[in-house]
Amino acid sequence: MNILGVRLNVLMGPDPVAIPALPPVLDALQDIEVTHSDRERSGFTLRFAIGRSGPLDTLGDPLVENPLMQPGARVVLTVFFDVMPRVIMDGIVQRRDVVPGDRPGQGILALTGQDISVKLDLEEKSTEHPAQDETIIANKIAVSYPQYLIVPKVIPPIAIDPPIVLDRTPQQRCTDWQYLRHMAKRYGYVTYVEAGPAPLSNTLYWGPPIVPGLPQPAINVNLGPSTNADGVHVADDALATEKVKSSVLDRLTGTKIPVMTVMPSRMPLGAMPTAVTRAGNVRSVNMETSGLNAMQAFARAQGRTDSSSDDTIKLSGTLDSLKYNDVLRARALVGLRGAGVSFDGSYQVRSVTHHIARGRYTQDFTISRAELGPNAPLVRPA
Repeated sequence: MNILGVRLNVLMGPDPVAIPALPPVLDALQDIEVTHSDRERSGFTLRFAIGRSGPLDTLGDPLVENPLMQPGARVVLTVFFDVMPRVIMDGIVQRRDVVPGDRPGQGILALTGQDISVKLDLEEKSTEHPAQDETIIANKIAVSYPQYLIVPKVIPPIAIDPPIVLDRTPQQRCTDWQYLRHMAKRYGYVTYVEAGPAPLSNTLYWGPPIVPGLPQPAINVNLGPSTNADGVHVADDALATEKVKSSVLDRLTGTKIPVMTVMPSRMPLGAMPTAVTRAGNVRSVNMETSGLNAMQAFARAQGRTDSSSDDTIKLSGTLDSLKYNDVLRARALVGLRGAGVSFDGSYQVRSVTHHIARGRYTQDFTISRAELGPNAPLVRPA
């Protein structure tokens, strides 16, 4: 039971510093929107009420001129459920929109930004990574930004091809963030920077979309007093999954080898994989394999099949944060109850958008999986 309610802590300051926001800033804060996605960089928008209120404001609104409210500032947002903190954003302000308003006190100042990963995407580099596979490179990039306390969480793929110096040397001709995404795409992986677990710290994840661990507290639909979500919509796409049917001329042996995938290799979240139950509707696609050896071709083919199956069964809705009594984290697992035998069970959270204002806190969510039916007789409620 939530006794103390939901509270918000705001830190702001010149990057990389962030300090508690002053009372005038908090008083002017109208609402906050934070969006987390498993495929895109997380973002935020803070809206403040502005307007001249006296002779001291003739040169401009104090908030607009405040050095902490400029592009480039760092913003850290932490939500407390009772005494339990959850960091929902650690990011950099990239854009500032000012609407003066037609009457005193009706102006709006909006600060929009993205998570700390934007700092990894500022400088294009020309460098080599001799004798280093993708997991080593990902760890090395994460620890090269100590001012943001980034801790790497790198999970090696099933098949990896360590580079031999006499054969090849990985070349980077882009930003660190672009290179991380490029390496992840080879294996159907994702990469992102997640705020927390403590304020002013971050975690860089490079690995499969399904993060290992226990599911989050369940989303309850149409369960009377236990209901914590409404507006739930289910989309079932039979043609989402793609099977690869191709071949590769192995550059090491010169032999032509068939490259085929049968079904996704992700951890199953349901009882009946749609790639099996709807085998007749699964699309078969070709894949470019020029310049690859057999191991690389098989890894990338399986990555394509895995990525295509992620959104076979997709649900969306709105969560009542006070009833849920926690933050729904994107990219992690969550249970669903009350949607029927075909759709109950475990899902991966694809995106969450937090809407925060005085007296109101909701979370719009999208969850998905590639199977029908629960993989266990009971869904863990919390």
